[in-house]
Amino acid sequence: MKNPPVSAVEFEPEFIDGLKDIFEQKILFNRLLGLKIASVTPEQVTGRIAMKQDLVGHYAHNRIHGGVISAGLDAMGGLAIMAAIGARHMDEPPLQRLHRFGKLGTIDLRIDYLRPGVGDHFELRAQVLRLGSRVASTRMEFYGADGQLLSSGAGAYIVS
Repeated sequence: MKNPPVSAVEFEPEFIDGLKDIFEQKILFNRLLGLKIASVTPEQVTGRIAMKQDLVGHYAHNRIHGGVISAGLDAMGGLAIMAAIGARHMDEPPLQRLHRFGKLGTIDLRIDYLRPGVGDHFELRAQVLRLGSRVASTRMEFYGADGQLLSSGAGAYIVS
């Protein structure tokens, strides 16, 4: 059976709940960052990080640490790939699709810091540019509470 067009795919609540559990609870570093999933579609994932004192990188300016930005964008790139893989295998039950991410790992990551990260929360977005059988590439963005682009990133990930 041919895969449906990505835009026609709508994820089941069980799949979304499973992704949230993996991403927000089982990946402990995401939990430490306070990284939460805001939305998941096959085309784009969005997340949110609320600023807290533990994430400050420059004490005098209350800026978020660059490592938090990098780790958050890397995680969102992985989540976008999880969504794309899930959309590719809609013929499988949701729980079976959630077991396809065991070998997912970052190969290469580039982050461009465009503006200082100051604010009470941040929005992260990611989308898959290419999902191959072994490697996937993504584009990610990190926004301030005012909607201004603060950082952007690109990543390559092993998927098999």
